[in-house]
Amino acid sequence: MGPWQDPNTTAEGDPRASVDFRGLHTLWFNTGTLCNIECANCYIESSPRNDQLSYLTLAEAITYLDEVEQLGWPTKEVGLTGGEPFMNPDCLAIIEEALKRGFRVLVLTNAMKPLANKLGNITGLAQQYGNRLTLRVSLDHYTQAVHEAERGTGSWAPALTGLLALQEAGISTAIAGRHLTNEDESAARMGYQRLFDAKGLLFNADDPACLTLFPEMDASQQATEITTACWDILSVRPEDQMCASSRMVVKRKGADSPTVLACTLLAYDPQFELGAGLAEATGPVKLNHPHCSQFCVMGGASCS
Repeated sequence: MGPWQDPNTTAEGDPRASVDFRGLHTLWFNTGTLCNIECANCYIESSPRNDQLSYLTLAEAITYLDEVEQLGWPTKEVGLTGGEPFMNPDCLAIIEEALKRGFRVLVLTNAMKPLANKLGNITGLAQQYGNRLTLRVSLDHYTQAVHEAERGTGSWAPALTGLLALQEAGISTAIAGRHLTNEDESAARMGYQRLFDAKGLLFNADDPACLTLFPEMDASQQATEITTACWDILSVRPEDQMCASSRMVVKRKGADSPTVLACTLLAYDPQFELGAGLAEATGPVKLNHPHCSQFCVMGGASCS
């Protein structure tokens, strides 16, 4: 049997690592897979045509926010991802509902036209709730060529325009970039800082809260399967992995109701579907996917 086949055992016959649930710190809502652009290596295959994950409604989101409160979990943050969240007609209402309940809200966006169309509303929420609302803007590299190789010709200037508009509006903003496999992280951060300075963007590229550099992910490339021994070998803790403290709600096309997944990265693999409600989604997660290795364990990354 090849790699990533058996949830309990690796291709070499070693026991596969798993991660126990340690309390929900971040509840993610996938607002739908529709996006205004189509990226070359989008982990969730978002595009103007992909509606495999339908728009999540405010009423559906409220069901899970209510459940968090009923369970008494230590959830502090609500994240919205997509697709492009600001294409969802209920996006602003979901953000406001979460903010009203006292959660921090993190929205992942490309800062292009869908955001521009709602900038006035977002500004109003930011003025009311301050930095409890943060928008994380995807800027895949500090050069136009690499960014547009991923996100398409013409995607660079609108993203920078959106960033400047968010800064002018006083909205708490962060950047999500990519850590290219052939590029040293310190060199990447220096490159981003040069870009920020040149464009008048007030970000500190050395601050991971301002600039998060995610590892590249490609499920077609060879990735190391994670065994139970890897925790000690790599000096990595299972409780630090995203699936120890996060869950994502999605609404599959044609489904009557949403479902809960182990994390934000694995929307289509049925082995990471944990149940209809949050209370059902507390079991251990077997790290049986290349993204578990590339992004989380070996890559040391988390979407939160």
